[in-house]
Amino acid sequence: MLVLSRQKDESIMIGDDVEITIVDVRGDKVRLGINAPRSISVHRKEIYLAIQKEKDSEHPAPTSGNS
Repeated sequence: MLVLSRQKDESIMIGDDVEITIVDVRGDKVRLGINAPRSISVHRKEIYLAIQKEKDSEHPAPTSGNS
């Protein structure tokens, strides 16, 4: 994991298309602004995991017939 320090109004670039900016810092909360192409999904991790869980329940993995 890469760990970077940034201050308010400073940014991090991911590739050529994704920019993450520190918008605000209050106590233990950091507000991020994310500029990314619409073709890239951006979610909080707990939302991403819920989406993945829903996808998995819609399309369960095939089970092996070795019983």
